[in-house]
Amino acid sequence: MSISVLGAGAFGTALAISLARSGADITLWARNPDHAAAMQSARMNVPRLPGVTLPDTVTVTSSMSRALADIMLIAVPMQRMRGLLETASELNGRLLVACCKGVELATELGPVAVIRDCDPEATPAILTGPSFAADIARGLPTALTLAIESEAAGRALQTRLTTPNIRIYRTTDTIGAELGGALKNVMAIACGAAMGAGLGESARAALMTRGYAEMQRMAQALGANPETLAGLSGFGDLTLTCTSDQSRNYRFGLSLGRNDAFDASITVEGAATARAVQGRARHMNIDMPITDAVVGLIDHDLKISQAMEMLLSRPPKEE
Repeated sequence: MSISVLGAGAFGTALAISLARSGADITLWARNPDHAAAMQSARMNVPRLPGVTLPDTVTVTSSMSRALADIMLIAVPMQRMRGLLETASELNGRLLVACCKGVELATELGPVAVIRDCDPEATPAILTGPSFAADIARGLPTALTLAIESEAAGRALQTRLTTPNIRIYRTTDTIGAELGGALKNVMAIACGAAMGAGLGESARAALMTRGYAEMQRMAQALGANPETLAGLSGFGDLTLTCTSDQSRNYRFGLSLGRNDAFDASITVEGAATARAVQGRARHMNIDMPITDAVVGLIDHDLKISQAMEMLLSRPPKEE
């Protein structure tokens, strides 16, 4: 089965590199023709993943028709995925694997649900888990979760997408996988804000733990398997994203805690996701206090001291 990666950001480029190193011919699609031409010529994604050479078996193009393949990995930001699916009619009815993490702000839907909404004939899946583009591109060991409803399709896709440095575990729980990847970004902003404000490692540990409880509450309310959230796409991704400066969401939180400006050109999926999750939680009457605090910080309605006071003043409860 042929493979294409849609989206020439850092993560999409890293996936293309890893898959190509496993012996596959990979097409990498970039929206911007100039960016595609520069990558094809220089054999490197200088703006997004400098220092890593594209294998000869990676072809970069801005033509969607040239990028069509049996397996389409969609590695564009969550808030742009619907626009891509609605304008690229060539993708209709194909095997579409979301490689983004988040909840769509306008609809409060996750990546798999957005694919279904845009193309009922497609076979949707999601590839998610604790991973940084730089690690994947450098060939460092990484484990990911592949979620797709069909077990047979999942086994075939798992085999096709496994590379020497990417080990893939599969599940049929698409709801749990997409929510784990989305919600951990919100918690990473909270942890970054706490660390940026100098509140310490103990505060971060508390936020991670209680944030994980929030993730479980929402996921179970939406019909996810709790065990999925305990795996790579939930607990694993939460641990990585809340503890590393490589995480854009964590770095964004650090800037909030320090009251520093943040580069507006950097995609922070957790910011839009926090607002979408807050809206859905209120509709469903799900208690999400850390998410509420993160939205307050992003919208500058709360200071760090106010957010922590709000969380610490909640009534005592059993764990």
